[in-house]
Amino acid sequence: MTEILRREAAAAPTAAAGSRAPAAASSSHGERVYRELDHARRHGPLREIVIPPCPELLRRLQVALAKPEPDLSEISRIAASDIAMAATLVRHANSPLHAAGQPARTVGQAMNRLGLEVTAATMTGFLVRHAIAVNPPRLARFWERSALRAMALAFIARQLPGLSPDLAYTCGLFNHVGIPVLLQSLRGYGGTMAEAEARIDRSYVATENANHRTDHAVVGALVARTWGLAEPVVLAIRLHHDFDALGSTGVPPEAQTLVAATLLAEHLTRRREGLEPERDWLDHGERALRWLAIGPAELEEWDEPLQLQLDAV
Repeated sequence: MTEILRREAAAAPTAAAGSRAPAAASSSHGERVYRELDHARRHGPLREIVIPPCPELLRRLQVALAKPEPDLSEISRIAASDIAMAATLVRHANSPLHAAGQPARTVGQAMNRLGLEVTAATMTGFLVRHAIAVNPPRLARFWERSALRAMALAFIARQLPGLSPDLAYTCGLFNHVGIPVLLQSLRGYGGTMAEAEARIDRSYVATENANHRTDHAVVGALVARTWGLAEPVVLAIRLHHDFDALGSTGVPPEAQTLVAATLLAEHLTRRREGLEPERDWLDHGERALRWLAIGPAELEEWDEPLQLQLDAV
């Protein structure tokens, strides 16, 4: 599918980080990927994959946020309609990252303190976690790691010209969502995960494809497409292990920026936990930084404020 993205591309020049491809070109590439996903869903290995339905509250939230002027009253109603989600918003508003003055005690107070961007991100994360259950011990802390990656991506987006922090957060949250979906759908996928993590002769997705004729990047893109996420997010999830996309005229620049920023966010969150760099970072980290036009000095400047944000959560 990656080659389909690259060939017959519009002759648009490679853009700087965060810039947007012309709408027509972006749509062309997105439609191509969607056709491939639909074909694999009907006739290929994705026929066996069970995609959980998008929660109705998340659909309502997407509609409310998509309006030229976001419908704050509707967002408030959605937040208050689920007690656990409302409690999550209040708890987040009273966390060290946001606490100021008197504690927030209502959904409205929490939303006012958090602001629209953080409120929407918190609600989205809550709804996704509860729609896609992750129980196996192998995926312990899956959603915690996803939330940290999403926060790191949103932080990076704020440092880059033209990249939406909301888009980046969503991409980080959904980036590995194909893994729990595959684990629930395919017999033997747990063994594939263990094998993929242990092998040094080929990549994680190569092992997935060898065993199941699909991988978590494809399945994650299918979830994102089924749930109606923004086209750059769908493309970035599909390509997040394919770094030949960086600099390719066959992939919209916004999706390329999300791919590069996702690799950086993954690296920074792993470094925070004292984990060794992933193979993708060792092989492609410099390429991602070049695409983002980021040097060592910027990384050092970002490290402390980012770590403070992640620690507060």
